[in-house]
Amino acid sequence: IAMLQRLSLPGLVTAELERMILDGSLLPGDKLNEMALAERLGVSRGPLREAFRALEEAGLLRQEKNRGVFVREIGAEEAAEIFDVRASLEALAARQLAATRPPAAIAHLQQLLGELADAHAQADGDRYHALNLKFHDTLVAAAGNRTLSALYRRLVKQIGLFRRLNHRDPAVLGTSLDEHGRILALIIAGDSAAAAVAIERHALDSKARMLARAHASHPA
Repeated sequence: IAMLQRLSLPGLVTAELERMILDGSLLPGDKLNEMALAERLGVSRGPLREAFRALEEAGLLRQEKNRGVFVREIGAEEAAEIFDVRASLEALAARQLAATRPPAAIAHLQQLLGELADAHAQADGDRYHALNLKFHDTLVAAAGNRTLSALYRRLVKQIGLFRRLNHRDPAVLGTSLDEHGRILALIIAGDSAAAAVAIERHALDSKARMLARAHASHPA
């Protein structure tokens, strides 16, 4: 009910299609069958076409004349570019957050860090991955820059079209957890410059792992 109050019908269709793309129900390169989707979602083609346009603008779909609508495919080069911009945005967010340190946001990040530690202890890569995304999104949102947050979320969704999970290897989980702890400690200490450097390095290391896995899966 709350979602219906917030979103129009095209907005609801957009949100559902986005969920299907980001959870892997619709894969990069998949062609979207307009008639089948309209029937599945219980809507006419009008709201569905509006959702297609919105998701194309968001960088998740592409429309080809006389061919149809497809889930976008992100190649390694574009993924690397997106990761570089994302790293810079996170550095700016960490710098701003370390300067303000709102208590509620810090408490939330500490709670998420504890949940990450628990996921690591359980060797639960899927839960760790979801919490990792939540930790970073919370950190960026807490910086209080709405433009930065909106751009960051857009890029995270796009990178999801390419990204292979980096959180299957227990050693990677441990390294990632240590890095999150250090980033949060620097923010709490108010060390804006060091927090920015730490989170940017963390993001770029994640990029390197992702690209290495992609290369191993699809060697040239």
